[in-house]
Amino acid sequence: MWGRSCGSRWEVAVEGADLELGELLAAAEAAPPGESVDVVARDLQKRFGAERVSFLFVDLIGQRLVRLAAAGADGTDGAEPIELQGSLYDSVLRSQRQHVEPDGQGGRRVITPVTNRGDCLGVLEVTLQCADDTVLRQVRDAAHALAYIIVTDGRFTDLYHLGRRTTKTSLAAEIQHQLLPSAPCCEAVQFTLAAGLVPADDIGGDTYDYTLDGDTLHLSITDAMGHDTNSALLATLLVGALRQARRSGCDALKQADHAHQALLSHSRGLATGQLLCVDLETGLCELVNAGHPWPLRLREGTVEEVKLAVNLPFGVAAPSSYRLQQLQLRPGDRLILLTDGMLERGAAAADLTSVMHDTRELHPREAVRALTAAVLDACHGSLRDDATVLILDWHGGQRRPAEQA
Repeated sequence: MWGRSCGSRWEVAVEGADLELGELLAAAEAAPPGESVDVVARDLQKRFGAERVSFLFVDLIGQRLVRLAAAGADGTDGAEPIELQGSLYDSVLRSQRQHVEPDGQGGRRVITPVTNRGDCLGVLEVTLQCADDTVLRQVRDAAHALAYIIVTDGRFTDLYHLGRRTTKTSLAAEIQHQLLPSAPCCEAVQFTLAAGLVPADDIGGDTYDYTLDGDTLHLSITDAMGHDTNSALLATLLVGALRQARRSGCDALKQADHAHQALLSHSRGLATGQLLCVDLETGLCELVNAGHPWPLRLREGTVEEVKLAVNLPFGVAAPSSYRLQQLQLRPGDRLILLTDGMLERGAAAADLTSVMHDTRELHPREAVRALTAAVLDACHGSLRDDATVLILDWHGGQRRPAEQA
């Protein structure tokens, strides 16, 4: 936790005049990556007399908050992780709205979401003696800047990775986490997406991926056969092959062929997968299904399976080719991609259709949390296979500015 007292590590960053937002970002960049968050804390203290300034991370599985230690400390500040569900912090993250309440000592406790393109990193918590509209707006600006600082500095330090861990991580889990996108959520004009992966007690090889190029959203969800380190290594080969093909400009069909050949050439393992390329202007989705469970679509309040043709999994030595299929998305559609860990064994007891229907008005990241929680509950907290879900909300294609003139 950051207190009111001033440490020498802040003096260079905050000496002199109050920092404006641009100067704040510059000062954070000038600080060591592990200390730049403290620059934000010191700025709030300097400008507004803020007390008890804290940043709380959402952990890797989205169930707890971990309070970040001050620079120079070892790990967290010693406080126990905070259960997120049902807490005030949970309400702030769900609503993405700043919360203000009396602190019981004449001040105001202010909790502000720290979010980057829909990805909830955590909350900024401060105590202020003066909390008028102008001050509260500037605290929101500082929280917004903090999100960019954390995302940028995460390239140079493990501090934020450590802060998000509330359990020990096996080698297989370490490999698996590194295969995933750095942000499980993304928002754009045309869409909002969110994903979640709950590892089994023995890692089961699930991955998901997404990226945006100029006019296409690329999505994938995969399940490498096997468990523990072997499945993690197979997933590494699969994801590497898919990314290599995608970054070479390949469509979903060529990505599938490339991944298939990589598994045949370098591994004896198999993997299922679903690859999608969504045209951001039209909402037309081209996809390949390699032995994977059908996606689900929520349209106008009704949940239904999208019954695609199913090709063989990647890595099956058979004289067959993959088929490129098309799916037209409409504004308001919600597309749900799942691995079999969400559907089989103990997870089959979860009524996912009801959960999808009940969460249809929620942000995809909240729907993901509800779905994975339902599976965990059905399995009494012990999964025999990874459970992964990716949700895409399609808002509608947008014409480019030149076309709107």
